[in-house]
Amino acid sequence: MKLHTLSPNPGSKHRVKRLGCGESSGHGKTSGKGNKGQKARSGGTVRVGFEGGQMPLHRRLPKRGFNNYDYKTKVFGVNVATLEENFESGAVINEEVLRSCGLVNGRYDHVKILGNGEITKSLTIQLAHVSASAREKIEKAGGTIQPA
Repeated sequence: MKLHTLSPNPGSKHRVKRLGCGESSGHGKTSGKGNKGQKARSGGTVRVGFEGGQMPLHRRLPKRGFNNYDYKTKVFGVNVATLEENFESGAVINEEVLRSCGLVNGRYDHVKILGNGEITKSLTIQLAHVSASAREKIEKAGGTIQPA
């Protein structure tokens, strides 16, 4: 293979649409923008949902019902496999430790240990939320779980 034999894959390159090259080109005169109006001007775009100054549909419709998004409890899950990778045997694990080593980021109401993966190290967990499968695996490995 030599440099002069390289070529792009068929269909990966498209011809540039050349606008304003005479009426017979099919892209002349108004260059595909139609006649007049906001979208024909340079920089003329309208944002999504804009209806020309008319009250937009999403503001015209009544807002009804309850939305739980702001009130739901946000729980961050950490798997036992992650604890196996990041901690030595005998380590004490609580939310502050998980945040300091970068395993938990952001605003959450609770941190919960989940049972995905295997664990062989004896760890002391100081969290209020531990799944049943994670509890079984941690205790089988010789670890303890203390409520926070």
